[in-house]
Amino acid sequence: MRLRQFFPVTVLVAGLAASPALAELPPVPQVGREAVKPVAAPYGPTEGAQAQVDAAFQAAKASGRNVLIDFGGNWCPDCRMLAGVLALPTVAPWVAAHFVTVSVNVGRINTNLDIAQHYGVTIKAVPTVLIVTPEGRLLNPDGTLALGDARRMSAQAVVDLLAGWNGRGA
Repeated sequence: MRLRQFFPVTVLVAGLAASPALAELPPVPQVGREAVKPVAAPYGPTEGAQAQVDAAFQAAKASGRNVLIDFGGNWCPDCRMLAGVLALPTVAPWVAAHFVTVSVNVGRINTNLDIAQHYGVTIKAVPTVLIVTPEGRLLNPDGTLALGDARRMSAQAVVDLLAGWNGRGA
């Protein structure tokens, strides 16, 4: 009896794996023990952030990818480590295939906060990561601060969180 309950799910999963659209996207990377080096200055100037976010959404609408908005500051060790994970050779192509990424410098958590407020998020700590559909729907309202301890997380844990949130938009 239990076998029958699981059979349709197995068929569905097998059918999804064979889908041509899914076959074109790189699978979730398996990072293993790849060393992560923090990025020295992943965030640009605080000025012009809204224009960068607007451009990211234009690109997302054209490509069908979700937008990954990374709010942080160059002074933040967890922000720099998160940027290091996203830059890993095994991770960067997967991120580029699934997301339009934009980094927003929030200064000392005193500027560009209105951008997150637009999605109902109040920035209290960084990094704060939002995964947003091209239409503007926040996919990870329950996890915007989950990467706040990126220094202590494995690179695989970071990638798995991003993949899970991105999957909510399907």
